[in-house]
Amino acid sequence: MSLNPVISMLGRRLRLAVLGGGPGSFIGELHRLAARFDDRYQLVTGVLSSHPDRAKQAAEEIGFASDRIYTDGMQMLAREASREDGVDVIAIMTPNDSHYPYAVAALERGFDVICDKPMTNSLENAEDLHKRVQESGLVFCLTHNYTGYPMVRQAQAMVEAGQLGEIRLVQVEYVQGFHAEDIQPSESDKLPWRHDPERGGPSLVMGDIGTHAHNLVRFVTGLEIREVAAEMGSIVPGRVVDDYAGALLRLGNGGRGSFWVTQAAAGVENDLRLRVSGTKGTLEWSQELPQILTYKPLHAPAQVRTPNGPGTSPLAAHSCRIVAGHPGGFHEGFANIYADAAEAIAARRSGQQPNPLALHFPTSEDGLLGVRFVHAMLESSNANGQWTSCSR
Repeated sequence: MSLNPVISMLGRRLRLAVLGGGPGSFIGELHRLAARFDDRYQLVTGVLSSHPDRAKQAAEEIGFASDRIYTDGMQMLAREASREDGVDVIAIMTPNDSHYPYAVAALERGFDVICDKPMTNSLENAEDLHKRVQESGLVFCLTHNYTGYPMVRQAQAMVEAGQLGEIRLVQVEYVQGFHAEDIQPSESDKLPWRHDPERGGPSLVMGDIGTHAHNLVRFVTGLEIREVAAEMGSIVPGRVVDDYAGALLRLGNGGRGSFWVTQAAAGVENDLRLRVSGTKGTLEWSQELPQILTYKPLHAPAQVRTPNGPGTSPLAAHSCRIVAGHPGGFHEGFANIYADAAEAIAARRSGQQPNPLALHFPTSEDGLLGVRFVHAMLESSNANGQWTSCSR
């Protein structure tokens, strides 16, 4: 494989514009760093804030050219579409309610799109956006970054190879404690939009982390969650947005599972865990120890898999930048999503074929299924835990 397949195919880096993720934003800096990590993008412009003065200041501090400093996202899309050296890719990391209009506008102007999760707030918008992506032929990448970890990709490869046999059980949990205190948001909060259902979506915890857990199950097992029996709500008294969601799962192959996410577990940091059990063994992975994948085969001692260690699959090796025994982490996993999307975008624009190993990033279909899952969880919870289909 070429050292930089994007430059090999296009003769240059992809020109990238960002929407959102301004000063003080954790996710914005992460997106920009992920784009720079493998030198496949050139960040040339963006609107990092909905406040014009802050947007202008952020653009100047990053070093955008004076004729590429914009204070309005839609204006930026229109002007860049008319430039001979206009951007190729739009990365969206704005509040959840604006993902849909920005993504639609970008697609209409011929831009490939990288979008933060959840893809949209409403199921209607998710259905429409996915249809637009399919009709456009453009690349749409959704940043479910946990699927970029080498050992998550190793788990997917082992399941696909049949090493676990038929999948029977799945347990996934994503537990945080960042909203454990009984503090009501105010206008002075850094991200008050998250606590507004109109902007943050119908479920805070599901939009923030529930969609990640759902996507992780689907990516590793290759199975869809067919039905849920859910309970959702707030653990902190008086809170008007969800900070807890739990469910029993029925998988597409008849397997069963459990799902638990919360942001109100006091003292917990960012504990995403997955256990997948089949007829031949079990895999276990934890995001806080991402270098280790534990394999427990039936009638044999447990084994530990590590990045670029013995038994590493081609997909996992494709996602490693360093030799065995050296730690990688959150930034590298996020960067893998950006790097793979870049190769797919460059291949589309040059009429060439990408490396098949670069085509494992989440797409608009993953985004649609994630939104369907959120709405099935809500419907089930509102019906006192009644089994509810995720296919509508």
